[in-house]
Amino acid sequence: MRMFDIIDKKKHGKELTREEISYFVKGVTSGEIPDYQTSALLMAICFKGMTDEETAELTLAMAASGDEMDLSHLSGIKVDKHSTGGIGDKTTLILGPLMAACHLPVVKMSGRGLGLTGGTIDKLEAIPNLSCSLSMEDFFHQVEEIGVAVASQTASLAPCDKKLYALRDTTATVDCIPLIASSIMSKKLASGSDAIVLDVKYGSGAFMKTEEDAKKLATIMVTIGEHCGRRMDYVISDMEQPLGQAVGNSIEVNEAVRMLKGEGPQDLREVVFQLGAKMLLLGDIVSTEEEAVKLMEEHLSDGSALEKFREMIRCQGGDASFLDTEELLPLASYTKEILATEDGVVTKVAADIIGHTALDLGAGRTTKDDAVDPGSGVFVCKKVGDKVKKGEVLAKIYTSSEDGLLEAQKECAGAFVIEGQSR
Repeated sequence: MRMFDIIDKKKHGKELTREEISYFVKGVTSGEIPDYQTSALLMAICFKGMTDEETAELTLAMAASGDEMDLSHLSGIKVDKHSTGGIGDKTTLILGPLMAACHLPVVKMSGRGLGLTGGTIDKLEAIPNLSCSLSMEDFFHQVEEIGVAVASQTASLAPCDKKLYALRDTTATVDCIPLIASSIMSKKLASGSDAIVLDVKYGSGAFMKTEEDAKKLATIMVTIGEHCGRRMDYVISDMEQPLGQAVGNSIEVNEAVRMLKGEGPQDLREVVFQLGAKMLLLGDIVSTEEEAVKLMEEHLSDGSALEKFREMIRCQGGDASFLDTEELLPLASYTKEILATEDGVVTKVAADIIGHTALDLGAGRTTKDDAVDPGSGVFVCKKVGDKVKKGEVLAKIYTSSEDGLLEAQKECAGAFVIEGQSR
């Protein structure tokens, strides 16, 4: 079998066999297939697509390219949640402890941020001394002990996906539905959960720009998961504007904590409750969405969800004392306010621009080796539909360096569109 023939076959829109896909995945993982041939096939897939069968075979081969976690010794139905990435998406920080409080075990491997979308691991590690680098023994023990653990993905989990994603990120082949689906699901299958809830986002701050494409991606991933014996469900959520108000690391942890204390913005609460209800249903904790909502409300109001977060922080070596302070985690010292230049109604808060601003302030990374400033970020004070007066604060930006602060202020201002009420 030759890689040249596989590339040529896909270039002409023909369906690859299981053996050809397996040969490709093994060659990428071992390093025997050079990057230029891998990149050529990725581009051919972008132009010619893949059938559902091809996508499923690619997913399974990638999942089997490294270690596959066995969670069968852990009690209960293990439910995972995956987001396709969005600006201000801190739902895992809330859902992990909330589901654990509802007696649904959460065993989650998460990643770091790259580009606009922040990573759950970066957010958690903004908490002093907290570590997400857990041994498998400690990881499993923590789940049995308190019902939740969130750790960084190991290098041995779906290693082919890591190599493919690095190439996709530099060859303009990221936004391809079969490649996105196989990338996500290979990691989810290798992580070993019994059930998976997908949060597939669309809009300016997401990979999928339209709701139609988001549904197409969700359907493919659900089909793959069910084919592999997993319980599956999904939520389609809007990422035209940031989720919640906070975008960054420490600032998002603070918003998650306020949500666990029963506060927080309504749009974030709605997405958390949508995802949480589906997780509880798949985990056989409840039989209706109404029961799920009632159960989540109870554990938020009685403080047990917040207590689970406290336990999780302590188990992972973190200092949880900030939970008892009014300010929570400290933010960066240099700040600027973005002010409304006219009276009117906010009709747009561009998620991608807010994401770019947070990235420029130091909240994200453009390469995997970049350092992240945990205290930097953006707090969005006004959302779509809010009335504003000239001079009112639309957003606040935080950074640890004055360099670029004025440029970031101008960039952030460009995210807001205000229309006069008389128009």
